[in-house]
This record gives sequence, structure tokens and C-alpha cells, in this order.
Amino acid sequence: MNARLYLVDVFGARTMAGNPLAVVVGADGLDGPRMLHMARWFNFSETVFLLPPTRQDADYRARIFTLDRELPFAGHPTLGCAHVWLEAGGQAAETGRIVQECGAGLVTLRREGKRLAFAAPPMVRSGPVDAQDMAEAREFLGVAPDAIMDAAWVDNGPGWLGIRLASAECVLALRPPRIWRRRVEIGVIGAHAAGADADFEVRAFFSNHLLGVLEDPVTGSLNASLAQWMFASKMVKDAYIAAQGTALGRVGRIHARQDAAGVVWIGGHTETHVTGSLTWDAGKFPG
Repeated sequence: MNARLYLVDVFGARTMAGNPLAVVVGADGLDGPRMLHMARWFNFSETVFLLPPTRQDADYRARIFTLDRELPFAGHPTLGCAHVWLEAGGQAAETGRIVQECGAGLVTLRREGKRLAFAAPPMVRSGPVDAQDMAEAREFLGVAPDAIMDAAWVDNGPGWLGIRLASAECVLALRPPRIWRRRVEIGVIGAHAAGADADFEVRAFFSNHLLGVLEDPVTGSLNASLAQWMFASKMVKDAYIAAQGTALGRVGRIHARQDAAGVVWIGGHTETHVTGSLTWDAGKFPG
């Protein structure tokens, strides 16, 4: 069997400086376990499978896989999948509006100049963090209680816990452990000084299927929920730019904007670097 393969860089402010993504087109016959197996082979933070929609009000369908599970929604696969769909000749049913079907439902995208942006989906968990979860988050991050300016659940699917520190320098100074006793999904944000080319610095820490702790280069889902939190708490107004991936040598830039209707849009540059054919023997998949 064969399909088309695209390797895409998402949110990079320079060439190959963002978060890489594998987009597989034409693998409609694969089931979930085989998609997961393929995602593990690519070994990117996420792999997305671009499929025909099952709903009339969607332009295409995306199934998004990490190395250990399928996600209902993730941000950089959403931008990357829409980019590939357009690049492959996709035509939106409605001018100026692209609709992606995924596990979280329907996600709307639009063009913002040379960038694509998606409308932040509703959070499935928000609000205050209890004392036990806060204590574990402080222990994991290695910070004192008074170092945390604010915290909230900002989960739109992956499970994110949001932590705000006093500054971007505090965020970049974090050195969390490389393995943790249970799964973590923690996003940290801190403000840059005036005059910087980004308003905030963001870092995202999450566990793999072996409880090893990884840092994501640039994370659309986290930035979407952090932006909803920042706008709702009046930390920012209208728009800002977040930097992510700095600690990994990446140059990720996320453009967050809240429109007049209160919808939060998350945008970034997306570029295809590799295209080709993906072939496999369906009878030789493990399991």
C-alpha cells in the first residue's frame, strides 16, 4: 500500500526552526493501532492523517497521534494539516473559512496574511488548581511557591496545566527532571521585557509512554488555551506574540489574537520541506 507523505515545519520564524510534523495523505484504510505504529516510527511529537470528512459541514478530517495515543485536538497538526490540504488542491466549501473535522469536533481556520490561524477550541477543563496538584507542579518545575504568579487548568484535549512565572527569564531557567513518577502536561509562560520581539516565552513539558519527560518545540494546543487564559484574566488585550522553543535552539513564534466577537485565533508560519511516497506492506504491521 502507499500514501503521500509531507514533512512540514509549523510555527517556525525561520527555515526549519519550528515544530516538525508528518502529514500522511491517502492512508484511509489504516486503523487506529496502525496509525499509532506509524506515528511511533516517525518519532515526531505528532503525526496527522489527512482523511475525507465524515460530516457535510467539514472540508477534511484529521486524526492526530502522539507517540502513545490519539489526541482529539492539537494545534500544530491542525495548522500543518490545513496547509497540506490547501497545497494538495483542497477547496474550502466557504470562502475565507476552512473547517477541520477532528476528535474534538469542528475547528475553524482562516488565512491571516501569509499565515494560517485556527480558532481556539473550548477547553474541556479550566479553573483553579488544587493544592496537591500545585505542590506536585512546583516540585516538578523545581520552583518555590512564591515563584508562581498564577496557575489554572488550560486543558483543551492534551491535559495542560498552565503556570505563569514572573518573567521569560524565569521560564528559560527551568530545568525539570527527565523522568517523572506519573504523566505530566505542564505549560509555563512568562513575560518578556518591553522591546523584545516576543511578548511572552512559553515552554511545554509532557510525558511520553515511558514516563520520560520531553519538551515540545512549539505547541499550538497549549498556546491556544494559554491565550484564552491570558485574555480572560486581562493579562493582555487584543493580540500578542509568544516565543517557544528557545531552550531547544528553535525559533518558534505564535501569533495570538482575540477578535471583536471574543474568539481567540492562533496563527503561525507553515512550510513544507519534504514530499514523497510512503509505502508499506499491510500484512507486516506488528500486532
